[in-house]
Parts: sequence; structure tokens; C-alpha cells
Amino acid sequence: MAGGDTATWEDDVKYLTDDEIKAFVDALDHDGDGMIDYSEVEQKLDSVHEELAPHALPHNLHHGSRADDDRHTFLRKLVDSDKSRIPRDEFSERVRSWKIPSMKQDKGTGMDQQEYLRGLGMVARFRSYWAVHGPEIAFIALVVSIQLAVAIWQLVKYLAGEHYTRAFGWGLVLAKTCAGALYPTFFFLILSMSRYFSTFLRRSYYISRFINWDMSQAFHIIISCVALGLATLHAIGHLSGSFVWGSRKENEETVALLLGPDAVPRPYIAYVRSLPGFTGITALGLFWILALLSLPQVRKANYELFQCGHLLMYPIIGLLMAHGTAGLLQWPMFGYWLAFPTLLVLTERVIRLSLGFHRLNATIQVLDKETILIRGVIPSERIWRYRAGQYVFLQVPKISLFQWHPFTVSTCISNEFQLHIKTDGNWTSKLRSLGDESNPGTLTPIQIGINGPFGAPAQRFYDFSHSIVVGSGIGVTPFSGILVDLQEKEDRRRSKQQPSSASGEKSNKLTEANPEYRRVDFHWTVRSRNHLLWLSDLINRVSQSQQQSHHPKDNQPRHLEINIYTHVTQKRDKITTHVYRWLLEMHRTPEQPTSPLTGLLNPTHFGRPDFVSILDRHYEEMKAFKARLVEKDGSQKDEELKVGVFFCGTPVVGEILADRCRVLSARGREDESKIEYHFMMEVFG
Repeated sequence: MAGGDTATWEDDVKYLTDDEIKAFVDALDHDGDGMIDYSEVEQKLDSVHEELAPHALPHNLHHGSRADDDRHTFLRKLVDSDKSRIPRDEFSERVRSWKIPSMKQDKGTGMDQQEYLRGLGMVARFRSYWAVHGPEIAFIALVVSIQLAVAIWQLVKYLAGEHYTRAFGWGLVLAKTCAGALYPTFFFLILSMSRYFSTFLRRSYYISRFINWDMSQAFHIIISCVALGLATLHAIGHLSGSFVWGSRKENEETVALLLGPDAVPRPYIAYVRSLPGFTGITALGLFWILALLSLPQVRKANYELFQCGHLLMYPIIGLLMAHGTAGLLQWPMFGYWLAFPTLLVLTERVIRLSLGFHRLNATIQVLDKETILIRGVIPSERIWRYRAGQYVFLQVPKISLFQWHPFTVSTCISNEFQLHIKTDGNWTSKLRSLGDESNPGTLTPIQIGINGPFGAPAQRFYDFSHSIVVGSGIGVTPFSGILVDLQEKEDRRRSKQQPSSASGEKSNKLTEANPEYRRVDFHWTVRSRNHLLWLSDLINRVSQSQQQSHHPKDNQPRHLEINIYTHVTQKRDKITTHVYRWLLEMHRTPEQPTSPLTGLLNPTHFGRPDFVSILDRHYEEMKAFKARLVEKDGSQKDEELKVGVFFCGTPVVGEILADRCRVLSARGREDESKIEYHFMMEVFG
């Protein structure tokens, strides 16, 4: 750790209480004779291992009889006795020496998070809430305000003009008010489909936080429902209101004043058959069909039907552009609202379609029961630069010519890229079947189509030499790709260096003070150990390189330090399962250094992390780091040390992190250490 001998946040752990130890021992002492049967302790260890890791994976988990023997040897060493029956008191003391974290600590952490937020002052609470939710709220407010502004303009115009209501009645006011709201609604609806637009916005962190198209799927669904509702009300206003009133004989004079003498007499069916009438009705019908084909049930049952249904948007847009061209009551404006986003989306789709025929040679490798790896080379003629953490759309012609699915780029060195894909869906399962499942690790050639890259997650990541990354679930995947990319570049740099004895002597002094030094603390929170397995290959690659760079025989300067912490938050109600879970996590051998539960080289912590303690400890380490810099170079005293805190996960954790960043930055000003913590909210949809 950068803090040298400074205590870490892990030192704040509270271990098993006397009551918990008693409950654990009681579970093993069934007959209550005061003796613990060692064979039962061993049997329980095996049963918990089978419960938690029922399908141990050969490439990264302990398995087979040799692994069972190692596990039993490990347990016997922990028990520190060769007796077949162990006195209860003696066994209890051994359990206490294992230093297993208490189950109560996990429960307390969840309550502490809420208590922490409730304990904040009103201003501090608002600031932390706004740091997480503010930009999203502001953007939604902007969209709604534009919708209301145009709708109210149309409402006032047609409600105040008596000649409009005398000719076409209440239906015209309803239809035109809804039409006013529909103009910006369709603008944002179509624009939310543009991946190039979101990638462009990502050039600015603050703009991309305000207009977060990376979460465009949720926004797209909501605004589509709004558009469908407004379009339906618009049609009701005309079909049951204005068309009825306009076709009445007593209103012909007023209609003639508005539309001209040639517009009367006009029966109801003539309004329906008119250009605005039939284009609007047809567009609405197609819109409803598209909506029905977009239901989750349809998408899961037949993804290609779902995608083909979305092709209806092009005739819908064409019909809507033609809908207002008659200019009966005002100049046609709908086409102007639709022009830019439609051109953008159409260009993207044409490019994607053409790239589907420009196939790349790649390989697919089955890593384990949940994960596959695709490797390929981006052709030099592709003008966009690919980076780890971005995402691409992948097409596999053997599965479907029409289906494109987004996946994060795990690594991209030069033009070589990798995609780690979790096979938990229908399409990904078919993709998995193209690899050699009977021989994991075998490279199988396939052809693919690649469209991208899109997005630039954590684009400010490289602005900080010290970073804390906090993420949960698969939302952290872009960050893991960035970490692997950093480590691979560091490995290549180190492999090119040939340190002499002189340089080796110097490098012992060059560690954290090196100007190129970078430190990243990576906290990954998941509910169960199964969510860790599919990225274990990536995470272990980083951990292994870090271990090699820390080896005493390695005399090269240390430029990169990545500390990986994984947290499994799933609670275990049984004390025996809780204890044995920790014991299994602690079990490592030289032959199998990975965890038998997670498959990771780095240790995994069970329970919710206490991010208040984590950030406070980090601050102390940064103070020690800054002090060493000042000691070696006095000019560093007035230099600011900026730490980027990147977060993607549960809002309540984000609010705590945002507040701690503010508090610690204030502390840095007070003690003149000039350490600043910058909270960066990242959301990947």
C-alpha cells in the first residue's frame, strides 16, 4: 500500500462475538457432550464448499481429490490439533483465533449507511443527493419544460382563437396541444437512439452527466410511452372532435374562413382520407404495432422480431414528416424537429448495415461455464480509435445477420481487442455454442461484424494519478477493462526495460515518488460469488502482474499500483455457513493460489464495505504519501494532490462517497495537505 506502515481500512473489522462463537460450536456439538468430533467439522467444510461452489471450474478453482486433500490439510492446520475429538473450550479458542468477521458487522453497515445520511445537515444532504441524482433530474426537467412550453404555446393559440374552436371545437385544442408536446418528444425519442451522439457528448464529462445517453435505454422506453400516449390523444382529438365539428353544415362558413372556400363542404370521411388524416392514422397504427413488438415478452421470445419491429420507425417518421406538410392551420414544423435526429440515426444504421458485410476474422474461447472470450484485430482502415472501457456492437453471422448486441471492450492494445462476454442470455448462449465447450481454452475461429467504438466511460480517469473506483455488478465492467489496459501497458513498458545494476540500485529509491507513479484502488461489490466468476480472468491478470512487480528481486521502478478489493454482500443466516465461507476464502496453496469460492487471486470480503472508513483511511495514506513527496522534493508542498473517486452503483453509496469527498477535501484545506477528492458519477446502461 502507498501508505507504508499506515493502518488500512481492513483493520477496523469486528470479529466474531462470544455469542456467535458459541452458536457455531453448538451447531457442531450435536449431542452436547462438550466434545467436537473433527470428522464432522471436516464434513461440514465439504458440504458448505459444495453449497457455495457447486460447479468448481478447472481453470481457476480448486477441484478433484488433490484439492479435497489440500482443503482438509488446511483445516487441520487451523484447528491445530490431531485429535479426533476436541474439547469444546479448546475448539472455541481456536475459532476465536481465526479472526472471522462478525455477522453483526454486515448488518450494522447497512444501517450505518442510512444513519450516516440522516445525520447530515440539510445542505450537506442536498449536496450529496444532487451529486448523484442532480444532472439526471436537471435533464428530465429540461425535457419536460420544453414539452410544456411548446404544448402551452399551442394550447393558448388555439384556445384563445375563437374562430378555431367555432370551426373545429374542443377536439382541435386537444389535438394541437398534444401535437405541441409531441414535437420535442419525438426529437428526444429519436435522438436517444443515436450512439454516435452519446459518444460525442462523452468528450465532456459535465455534458455527458447532464445528457446521459449511456442510460438512453431507460429514457427511450419512458419517452416512447409518453409519445404513444400523446399521439393517441392527438388522434382522439381529431377523430372524435375536430373532424366531427368540421364536417357539420352549420360550421361550413367558419371552416371556409380558415381553410378557404374550396375546403367546404367536406364530409367526415374526407377529413380521414386527406393527407393529414391518412398519414396520421397510419403512423399511429404502425406506432402501436412497434410498441407491442417491443414488449419484454416479445423481445425474449424472438429478438429478431423485436428488431424488425423497430424498422417500422422509418415509415413512421416519413409519415409524420408528411403529416403536417399540408399546412392547413399553421406552417409545417414537425419535419424540422425530426430532421436532425433522423439523419443521425439513419446514417448510423446504414453504417452498421454495411459493416455487417465487412466481416472480421476472430477467435472465440470458452473460459468457463459462464464466460467466453472473443479476440480480434481492428482493420487499420477503421478511422476511430478503440480503447478499453468503450463498447462495441457485435454481430455474428452464423447466429443472425440482423442481431447486433453491445459489449464492453475488455482490452485493446494497438489494434488487438478482446471482449469478455457473460453467456447468460439466449443469443450469448448460441454464441457460446460456437466455441469448443468440451475443451475450455481452445481457440475456435469465427467471423464477426463490429460496429463502434461507442462511449468513453470514465473519460476523466486519466486526469488523476490517484483514483478510487467503486462499482457494483456488471456496471463496473468498463473500469475493469481500463485497469487491464493500464496493467498491460505497464507490463509492456517493463518488459522493454533492461535495468543494469546501477539502475537497480536507483530503483529501490524510486517507488511512489516517481513522477509517473499511478495508484488505483478498485472496489467491486456484488451480491454473490457467481457474479465474480465471469471477470476472474481479467482481474487475476492484473493481480498476477501486480504480485510480480512487487517481488523483491524486481529492481525496476514501480509506476503502477492497483489494489483490488472484491466484496460479496449476500448475507448468510447460518453461522456455520458464514464461518466456513471465510475459511474457504482463506484457503490458498502455492499450486492453487486462487480462492476456491471466487476464483480470484485477491482476497474477497464478505459483507457490505464501510466506505466511510475506506475513504478516511485512504486520506491518511495520501497524507503520508504527500509527506514523503515533500521530504524528497520541497517544491511539492504547494502542489495539490487530486484523487478521482469514480462511482457506478447503488445511489445511497454514491451519496455517502460524494459527501466524504467534500469532507475530505475540506480537511485537506484545513491541515494544508492540499489533498482534494473529486467525486465522479459514472452510469453505464
